[in-house]
Amino acid sequence: MAMEGLQSWISEHKLTSIGTVWASAIGASLAYNSRTKSPLKPSLRLIHARMHAQAVTLAVLSGAAACHYYEKRVAEKGKTAN
Repeated sequence: MAMEGLQSWISEHKLTSIGTVWASAIGASLAYNSRTKSPLKPSLRLIHARMHAQAVTLAVLSGAAACHYYEKRVAEKGKTAN
């Protein structure tokens, strides 16, 4: 039951969900890179964090596009069945 509620909220708030995932990925990448003893400058760490977040965001956007396509096809099949 809770999973259906989460799916419906995400479906209604796609951009908010994607922005949240992006911000979380930046934060997680920065936290991970700051904990390791890396010889990288902070500016390079930020660039790497942005790149990691960008990769995660592209994956989430691809998933959102697939989900949107699936929802649209299911809705169209429902209309033609009636």
